[in-house]
Amino acid sequence: MARTPRPAMADRLTTPIIYLVLLVAWEACTRYFRVPGWVLPMPSAIATTAWEWAPELASNTLVTMRETLVGFVLALVLSVPLAVVIAFAPVARRILYPILLGLQSIPKVALAPLVILWLGIGEWPKVVIVVLVCFFPILVNVVAGLEAAPRNMLDLMRSLTATQLSIFLRLRLLVALPPLFPGCKVAITFAVIGSVIGEFVAAQDGLGYLILTSTAQSQTPLAFAALLVLTVLSVVLFYAIEAVERRVVTWTP
Repeated sequence: MARTPRPAMADRLTTPIIYLVLLVAWEACTRYFRVPGWVLPMPSAIATTAWEWAPELASNTLVTMRETLVGFVLALVLSVPLAVVIAFAPVARRILYPILLGLQSIPKVALAPLVILWLGIGEWPKVVIVVLVCFFPILVNVVAGLEAAPRNMLDLMRSLTATQLSIFLRLRLLVALPPLFPGCKVAITFAVIGSVIGEFVAAQDGLGYLILTSTAQSQTPLAFAALLVLTVLSVVLFYAIEAVERRVVTWTP
């Protein structure tokens, strides 16, 4: 029994050790082959640049995170009621589903200039792009969850004269919650991408704007630092939704 913590500790250390080895290999290869810093900077140069530009990175991160979170919440608020309508109204499903699918198939890079043309330069065009990017994954998963209620449980509740509202709250909603969170985890990563797409097209701040300006000025270490912050932001938001999922959905593995 005293030896059981050792494998667990080894498992926890495996991932950081692998990342450290990759960073050391990256540093050694760029030094040995004398790769120009504007092509592929060394990790030490990226860390130094991130420290020097920490205030700018922090302020632009707040802008991108605000756009991401506001757009994600709006997409969640809009997609869940619409998923209920599509799941329970066949006419709405036949009319709305093709429209939403067609809207999802449009590349958001092509749609972003139009959104910014209509709404101007600011944070709201980026929020709209985020909504368009992460709306569909949530909608599809919620519709699938609402339609996945077991038939025998539906028949049992109807035999007990349960109302449609009671069936929805006590059965369909609980069945739809487990698929909702995977859709949210996919959508939150798309939301970060959507905010960066909007910042690439027209912006005055944000991590996407910082990446665009730094690459235009051949400040590749700063661009890599902003990319690293974007990666960390996506991972943190993903695991935050996973933590909420563990607390809310307690009846499934």
